[in-house]
Amino acid sequence: MPIAQDVEPLSPPLKWAGGKRWQVPHLRPIWADQGHRRLVEPFCGGLAVTLGLNPDRALLNDVNPHLINFYRWVRKGLRVNGVPFENQEATYYAHRVRFNALLHAGKAHTQEAASLFYFLNRTGYNGLCRFNSRGEFNVPFGRYKTINYARDFREYRSRLADWEFTVGDFEAIELRPDDFVYADPPYDVDFTAYSRGGFSWDDQERTARWLSRHAGPVILVNQATPRIEALYRGLGYRIAHLDAPRRISCTGDRSPAREVMATRNL
Repeated sequence: MPIAQDVEPLSPPLKWAGGKRWQVPHLRPIWADQGHRRLVEPFCGGLAVTLGLNPDRALLNDVNPHLINFYRWVRKGLRVNGVPFENQEATYYAHRVRFNALLHAGKAHTQEAASLFYFLNRTGYNGLCRFNSRGEFNVPFGRYKTINYARDFREYRSRLADWEFTVGDFEAIELRPDDFVYADPPYDVDFTAYSRGGFSWDDQERTARWLSRHAGPVILVNQATPRIEALYRGLGYRIAHLDAPRRISCTGDRSPAREVMATRNL
């Protein structure tokens, strides 16, 4: 049965740099007439949009296998046991070492890895998810005053039951002609190391061209840089602009960041 649109949305379980929870009020009026479709997110990240829209069916993809491993365990009703959750620097770095050891040992798919990923995400600096050239998680300690950790994720189980989670390059997704695609690739900014290998300008072009060929509705969002706008306009997208809250800035600038919302087949 479809999930009623008036059901209170669940909060995203992770902190996520550049999360799109603030966009949900802009997206709900568009989604209201599209809820019979499958929602596809090629870059699902913090899951704020999908949780906010409450689709019956969804295909959620990310290139980050540790993120998807966490969501798959949450879908099973993850309960964390045996992993101390303490907002302490020594505990954080000990867990980071253990997490990276699991990756090197080929145990990145385990429940322990999912639990540690959650702890590192909630405790690390600004919700960043960053890996070095060896594929090791290397985000520093976050120094938050207080953190509310969850240990029982069973409330997500029924909501995620009919959502499919995949790992890989976005072009490997088998889109159906009537899929509704919401895509927010890593933005056209200097820092794009959300996963090993980063996200290049070639990847930005591939994303825009791939979605321009999709027969169903598309929403594609990005930082409103001149070359992004030129790329999207050149491929026939309709362009609108939004002012995004700026939560992370190396200069301390918290003024709104201008974003582009490009649409097709709506």
